[in-house]
Amino acid sequence: MGRIFTLEEAQALMPQVRAMTEPVYSLASSLAEELRQAEDEKDEARTEALRERLQTLVQSWQHAMQDLEAEVKGLWLVDFDSGDGYWCWAYPEEALGHWHSYEGGFRTRVPADQRPGVQA
Repeated sequence: MGRIFTLEEAQALMPQVRAMTEPVYSLASSLAEELRQAEDEKDEARTEALRERLQTLVQSWQHAMQDLEAEVKGLWLVDFDSGDGYWCWAYPEEALGHWHSYEGGFRTRVPADQRPGVQA
C-alpha cells in the first residue's frame, strides 16, 4: 500500500508537480507536432525516433511523479491517495482541488470540499 495524503500534504507537493510537468508538457507538445509532420511526410526513420523520444520523455515524467509518491492515472493526470479515494490534479489546473473515489475515476471527481463525509 502506498502513502496516504491529507489534502494539505498533497497540495504542498503541487509546486514540485507543476515545476516538473510544465516543461515536460511543452516539450512533449513540440515533439508531438514534429511527429505529426514526420508522419505526414512519411519519414519513417524520423517518425520512429520521435516516437521513442516522446515515450522516453513521458516515462521520465511518470517516474518523477512516482518519486513524489503520486500515482499517474493518465497523461498529465496525477492522483494522491486520500485513504478513501484520490486527490486529483490534471495539467494545466493551477491547484489541486478535486477528489474522486477509488471506483469513480476522473469523470466523477468533485471539488475537494464536497468530498463525501466532509463537513463544511
